Amino acid sequence: MDYRKAAQGVYDGIGGKDNIVSAAHCATRLRLVIADNGKCDKEAIENIEGVKGVFFSSGQLQVIFGTGTVNKVFEEFISIAGISGASKEEVKQAASARQNPWKRMIKTLGDVFVPIIPAIVASGLLMGLLEGLSKIFPAMAQSGTYTIIHLFSNAAFVFLPILIGISAAKTFGGNIYLGAVIGMIMIHTDLLNAWSVASAETIPTAAAWFGLYDIRLVGYQGHVIPVVIAVWFMSKLEKKLHKIVPEIIDLFVTPLVTVLVTGYVTLTIFGPVFSWIETGVLSGVQYLITLPFGIGSALAGAVYAPTVVAGVHHMYNALEAGLLSANNLNTWMPIATAANVAQGAAALALAVKTKNKKLKSTAFPSSLSAFMGITEPAIFGINLRYTKCFAAGCIGGFCGALVAGITGIGASAYGITGIFGYLITTEYVIPYTLVMAVSFAVAFGISWMLYKEPKPETVRESKTTAAGEAAEEISEASDGEVQKTGGKEAGPEKEIVYSPLSGKVISMKEVPDETFAAEVLGKGFAVHPEEGTVTAPFDGTVETVYDTGHAIGLTGKGGAELLIHVGINTVELNGTYFETHVSEGDEVKTGQVLLTFELEKIRKAGYDLTTPVIVTNTDEYQTVAPNLSVTGKRSEPVLELERI
Repeated sequence: MDYRKAAQGVYDGIGGKDNIVSAAHCATRLRLVIADNGKCDKEAIENIEGVKGVFFSSGQLQVIFGTGTVNKVFEEFISIAGISGASKEEVKQAASARQNPWKRMIKTLGDVFVPIIPAIVASGLLMGLLEGLSKIFPAMAQSGTYTIIHLFSNAAFVFLPILIGISAAKTFGGNIYLGAVIGMIMIHTDLLNAWSVASAETIPTAAAWFGLYDIRLVGYQGHVIPVVIAVWFMSKLEKKLHKIVPEIIDLFVTPLVTVLVTGYVTLTIFGPVFSWIETGVLSGVQYLITLPFGIGSALAGAVYAPTVVAGVHHMYNALEAGLLSANNLNTWMPIATAANVAQGAAALALAVKTKNKKLKSTAFPSSLSAFMGITEPAIFGINLRYTKCFAAGCIGGFCGALVAGITGIGASAYGITGIFGYLITTEYVIPYTLVMAVSFAVAFGISWMLYKEPKPETVRESKTTAAGEAAEEISEASDGEVQKTGGKEAGPEKEIVYSPLSGKVISMKEVPDETFAAEVLGKGFAVHPEEGTVTAPFDGTVETVYDTGHAIGLTGKGGAELLIHVGINTVELNGTYFETHVSEGDEVKTGQVLLTFELEKIRKAGYDLTTPVIVTNTDEYQTVAPNLSVTGKRSEPVLELERI
């Protein structure tokens, strides 16, 4: 590969030096922040030799080259551009600064609400199961067991402001325990419970700001945005006080002033103002969903997938939390299910219709993932590449959401869609099934009709190496014959890839990063690590050791090229908490320690440690399918590779 030519292509594709704000790279991608995205010729960059994918994410243009290539292209890129490479943190800050306020706000809402989804899911599932069982066994509703479990089932919703206070404080960089206190203040038992206002004979009041006006002493059960705003203010105030209060009295002065000022301002200003605004927004959404003939829901179902592409779909978490707190019914969830199932159906139609084996092997699992509620593989890996399929998914989402709007169904939690949504829609099994069936049928049918198999491209002539030798073509050999692939001999022997970490082995589709989940870099598996040690998954050679220590590239004796990438976006740590124990060119044995990392400290820093293990030369193998039933011990066989 001509690295300089590839770098020149990227340079030209983004509009030259005047359009570059900063540049860096991680283990697999160029990470560029550009001044004007409109000047970027994304299609031209996608067609550059060696480029495996191009997308915008978090304010960055990310160009995927893969391990061992991206660093060489990057060196040529900064040479051509006449710039110096930025650190990963500098690129992240530059990207964040260039994002518009709306996107920054949406990302912040996602950072606040996504971490508390497990608590909401747990309560919602318990609530749904209780309702379903009590319908089957009516006498159960009178039992002590029902009473006790019912107490569990709504705990997350009763104390939701406290959960939000903790998560928001973490997001805004404040003390999480002070954030919890602000949440407690807003639902204190001395305040009238907001859910009891309608039946209350009188509502207590108190004079605020030296008698300028009165406030109602009502709690904020059922509200989420006022808590976020209050904790944002609290975090800003706390940071400011830490800077100006002498260290000797900071320990008790800063928390005291922070809680006193934030609490008072929250109950007298933030609470009344933002609860009024939030109530108006929720009323507007509820009105949209209840428009005649379900047209509002249908429109929401059509635009849901585009908001996923834009990366602003996390705003729905706040909306769903508000709907649940106010009405105990999440009417948005079936709309999201309609959109997700439709995108999966559109990808499935392509999978069934195409004759391209590689495309088929990607589209099938991507579509199944969407039916389970994870749409990124289907959207980014398949449908956006074939825009008619994406459009078919949007139309299917429109039709399925129309059914959801007409029937008025809802869920008892959020964070779950698709097939698993049955667990939180126990009262609406038949209409929920109809929502998915309509979404599936419409999207599948339209995608099937619109997708046309691309005409085979002319095979490029073999390129010559620097020494003038032609690259060897793969010969068609029968079973048992020796094949040649890039000059390497490979018989019918199988190569074994062992797990490099202890921990649960999962499918690549479950990795919370669209590039890995869509298997753009290759197939493989991922591990949820239980300890911070990475060992060699086979006998081989260390090809690449990244200076940040978060990733390492290897080549096995049989020719398998592997990338082990510890965590998601951990490149941003710039090597903190990582230590490598091998160097490029080292020969390693199975089980030999390659690198170590401080697992708990990385988690506390807010990073997901899901570790992809990728066969980057996947195309050279007949199958790359992990055994997900393994026990999760290090050096346990997970992949069995056999060359084409």
